Amino acid sequence: MTHPVLPTAELGTAGPLVGIQGLGCMGMSDFYGPTDSDEALATLDAALEAGVTLFDTADAYGYGRNEEFIGPFVRANRDKVVLATKFAIERKEDDPTHRGIRNDPAYVRAAVDASLRRLGVDEIDLYYMHRRDPAVPLAESVGAMAELVAAGKVRHLGLSEVTGAELREAHAIHPIAALQSEWSVFARDIERAVVPAAAELGVALVSYSPLGRGFLAGSFRAAEQLSTDDARRTQPRFTGENAVANGELLAPLREIAAARGVTMAQVALAWVQQRSEVHGLTVVPIPGTRKRVRLAENTAAATLRLTAEELALLEPVSAQVAGGRYPDMNFTFVGRE
Repeated sequence: MTHPVLPTAELGTAGPLVGIQGLGCMGMSDFYGPTDSDEALATLDAALEAGVTLFDTADAYGYGRNEEFIGPFVRANRDKVVLATKFAIERKEDDPTHRGIRNDPAYVRAAVDASLRRLGVDEIDLYYMHRRDPAVPLAESVGAMAELVAAGKVRHLGLSEVTGAELREAHAIHPIAALQSEWSVFARDIERAVVPAAAELGVALVSYSPLGRGFLAGSFRAAEQLSTDDARRTQPRFTGENAVANGELLAPLREIAAARGVTMAQVALAWVQQRSEVHGLTVVPIPGTRKRVRLAENTAAATLRLTAEELALLEPVSAQVAGGRYPDMNFTFVGRE
């Protein structure tokens, strides 16, 4: 099967060139219920064929098993793949409810070595601080990350879920190629201060959960429909009255999709892609999927353009969303701005 190859964009002012849509690999190992490993591996290959080159994982996904899972694929295609992984979220397999955040330099050094070992590579292309611990000065945490670049273990640095002020401070310590934060029709908090800072600094914005964890695609209506081990069952936007209210907000997505003969997911992705023009910065969404059919659907949306009238229909949606993105606000930048 042949696919139209994605256009490319540069991450940061001197970062790697990547397809304008990446692939989030988390769900292949963790959080979203049972997975078919063979289909997930086939999806990785299909993504590369379609021009997806940015593959995103983290040491927290599956307690490191996601890195182990994609490692053979990365090694087999090392000259084509831009590998992104992350540190900072501390999980304990013997206590699944535990979520800690570690940014101290000793942890940074240990984490990168563990990721390199699991992935089976000598260098990580883009290494993110997954979450910020405000108790650790950025001079220490980003300083330790900069040492990894000097040591040849990491090529480029990234941050996730930081404030605009934190991005500016970190970028002054060492150039930041990409900032990863949630950005979708349902989640637009970063537009107040984070996006303007990234645009000013020339930092690319890597949008995770551009499909609202599948909700914007219409793949489920309430958390109760999901498997018992699906993490979305604990997220406020998808439970109880919030899920009912948020489901009603999908009407304009559904209307645009029907008129265009495309899917709701494609409309949601097209909206994110066009943020690049609206805000004047590189935007690379990383929708997660473990199925080739969804991969083809997602990549086809990379060049779909919404009209001004369609964008206007979607404009008021985020302000009406009920419920927070996470049950624990420590995992967002909200409250630090």
